[in-house]
Formats: sequence, structure tokens, C-alpha cells
Amino acid sequence: MTRELRYTDLLESNSFLRNLSDTTYWLCITRTVQESKLFPMNPYMLLSYLNSFYRLPTLLREIDSVTPAEELGDRVREASFKVDTVNAAWGMPAFYLLGREMLMSWGLIRPQDAVEDVLDVLDFSRRFNLSYHRNDGHITNKEFGDRSQFLPERTLDGFSDQLLGVSPDDRLHTATVKLLATLSQYAFLAHCECRVGIHNSGPYNFGNNKQLLVRDFFDLSEGDYPWLDGIAVTLPHNNLTIPIVFSDTNFRLVDDWASFEAEPSYDAANIAAVGMYTCDPLTDGYVPVGMDNAEVLAETMEHYRDIVTEATADLWKRMATWTREQMIDAGALVYSSVGKDFAHLAGTYRQSDWFELDERAQRFKTLMNDEFARDYLAEMVGLIGFPHQKSNPYSMARYSGLNQNMMSSIPYSVLTDPDYAPTVGSELRGWSSHDEKTALWTTSAGRIGIDEYNRRAKEFSPTVHDPKYRYLDEEWVKWNHTTPLAAELYRVGRPQAPGESAR
Repeated sequence: MTRELRYTDLLESNSFLRNLSDTTYWLCITRTVQESKLFPMNPYMLLSYLNSFYRLPTLLREIDSVTPAEELGDRVREASFKVDTVNAAWGMPAFYLLGREMLMSWGLIRPQDAVEDVLDVLDFSRRFNLSYHRNDGHITNKEFGDRSQFLPERTLDGFSDQLLGVSPDDRLHTATVKLLATLSQYAFLAHCECRVGIHNSGPYNFGNNKQLLVRDFFDLSEGDYPWLDGIAVTLPHNNLTIPIVFSDTNFRLVDDWASFEAEPSYDAANIAAVGMYTCDPLTDGYVPVGMDNAEVLAETMEHYRDIVTEATADLWKRMATWTREQMIDAGALVYSSVGKDFAHLAGTYRQSDWFELDERAQRFKTLMNDEFARDYLAEMVGLIGFPHQKSNPYSMARYSGLNQNMMSSIPYSVLTDPDYAPTVGSELRGWSSHDEKTALWTTSAGRIGIDEYNRRAKEFSPTVHDPKYRYLDEEWVKWNHTTPLAAELYRVGRPQAPGESAR
């Protein structure tokens, strides 16, 4: 494999890289730091960065050859998928580049090495982000003033019509508040006490001093994570989306970690309307869950809360038996697999691709004690103190004002100087301290094996992805809203209504 190196590609990639570097620094110094009394988070984060660096280029090339990144962005923009803001738009390229920084800090690679890999990862990420954010025209939430408004108007119209009103302390309001708390606790535990299983997007203006926040919870049942085999088996959905309308609340920040801040502070008493949906790579947009009426939705939420409460206890018992190595491996695999649902969408998913730690990353595991990992991570992403992270003394970084950058650019000298290693290679070998996955995958088509899941994903295309509709964006709608085609787009592109047969 040889990639042609072009000046324009380097310019675009370095621009995307610097934007990502600045945003990541801002997130690291201003957002709440997640710590765990159970998991060695700093060691597993560092190991995940190395695993991403060695594996991601090969996996993304295969995915991109089947379904290009910009098409994946079009798919993901229509509903809630785990390849979202925190996982794919920010996390996947950031983790990869931090693995690169680690190897540079140890003198094992130079900034020009693996240049073809770096360009391919950044090109894929940039095209995905541009498509994913097509409706708001930005490339990150930070660039958009910390807003996350990727859903089209027709989807929001559907929510506006379908969400069910609540009053403080009525049955549905109480069920919503309790389910959100239970799902949050369980999702953190299932994801080794990190935030990547939870996503928030919005806010969307719902008028009369009301705003919509869309809350997503992913990988809740048997699926990709081996440690969830036998957990939450009676939960019929692997993913749940809960759109919530708030009164008298301004969500002033929804950042690239999908966390939010509100003025006044988030208060469940301000919840005015709710709904619940599911979607996955086999559904045609959002599918309503228990939304026939308020009583049915409340009953469904109460039932799911009981299931998830039991699943949380079962998972605690399982994790209590884990060794330190198993905890590190699980956390590292959660982080380094943040792009795995691209493979599900493309129908190229293999468990060994995403849930093994590459043998090249395994070599560094002996370094990963708590003290080293804590200090090293702080130096790399907080203090930005590695010598190679310094820029010239006249420069001032966007947020720190200092002459230092978290992520190093690709030197343009690769265009004229062939002294570099183009790639880390495409042969993937690895292992994990966890037992192999044996259960089926929870999908909208039932519990199925991975071969059938891949086959169905390859054969499926959502209605609005048809060329007839795909390029009918918000600007087109504004000028053509009275046409039959616009009416047809809004009919087929809304969330399915309760009781509606699958499209």
C-alpha cells in the first residue's frame, strides 16, 4: 500500500489536527475529570491510545472501502448511533493521535513516521465530521459554541408531535427520572466507569422558553462487550434514546464530550415532555418504545429500570472477580473500540479486530502502574510538558497562551524527503485477558450471530439515504417546502410513530 502524499491533504489534515488538539486541551482542563475507585483508569487510557495507534488505520481503510466516511456521517446524522460526538467525532481521532504522541515522547517514532496512517485516519475523521455536522455547518461542537444540533428538522418535528407531556411527580415523570439515573449508573459501569456509553445532544429550541435535550444510552445488553454476555438478557434493546423537553432551562453548553451545563442547573422538576426510542444499524431511523400513551411508557420505563437494576448488580458481581489486568484490558478495549459501530454500519465487524489488545501495545503494559500512568497522562494532556510538544517561543496556543500543543503536526518535509516509515503495517495480532465472547448480538432484528448481523447491515439502507432524498438538506427544504417531494421527505424521514409498522 502506498498513499500519494499531496500538499493539500497535509494542509487539511494539519488544520483538523490542530483544531482537535485545541479542543481536547480545553476539554481536559475545564471539564470534570472522571476518576474511579474500581478501575485503573489512567493505565487503561494510555494502553488504549497505543492500541488505537497500531490498529485503527487498518480497520478504517477496510470500512471506508465498503462505506465511505461521508456516507457513514449521513447515516449517523439521522438518528442516535454510538459513533457520535464523544466516540467517533472526537474520541476516535484523539485517542489515535495521543498514541502517536506517546511513541514520539519515547523516541520510538518521529513525527514523519506512519504518515500514511495518520493521513488516512484524519481524512476519514474529517469527512465523517463534516457530514455528521452537515445541518449546523461546523466540524465540532466547540466550533459551534458548544452546541450539538445535528438532527434534521423533520426528526425534531416528529419528536414535537410524539413526546408525551409530564408534570412533576406524576407516574411518567417519576419513571423517567428513575430510569435516567439507573441507566447512567449502569452505562458507566458497563463501560468501565467512563462516559462513552452515554451521549447528550442539543439543545433544540422548542419555543415558549423550552429546550430539547436528546439523551442516548448505548451497549446496554448482550453485544460487543464480552463481559456483558449473560447480562441484561431480558432487555429487548441494546440502545435507548430518551428525548426530554425542559421548561425554563437554557443548556448553555453541550461539548464534544457530550456533557452539558445548564442555567439554571439541571432540575428534573423542569421536565415538561419525554419519549423513548431505539435505533441501530438495522432500523430505519428512530423506532418508538412503549409510546402508545403516558401510562404505557411509564410502565415500560419501570420495567426496564427493574431489568437494568438487576443487570447492574450482576455486573458488579462479575467485575468483583476480575484481576487488575482484566480491569485494565477491559477499559483499554472500551476506549480503543469507540469506532467499532462504523464496522457494524458497514457490515465489516469482526470481534477480534476491536476486542484484542495488539501485541505491539502489549509490550508496554509493564509500564502501566498507577503512579506512572497518572503522572504521564497529566504531563501529556494537562501540562503539555513533553519537549516535543513545544513550539517556537513566539507562538501562543489558543487556550493556554503558551508555546505548546498537545498533538504534533505532520511535517511537510515528507513531500520532498523520503526518510520516513509510511505505516505501522496492516497485520493485526493480539489477545486479551478476558474470555472470548460467546453470546449473540442484541439487535432490532432479535438476537442474532455476527455473520447474520453483518449480512443484514450490508443489505440494509435507510429510506432517507436513497439518492432521491440524501441531498435534500435544510437549505433545499427552505426553498421547496411546498413541493410534493418535500412533503414526501418529511413523511418518510420522521421518527416512526407509535403503532406504525416498520418502514
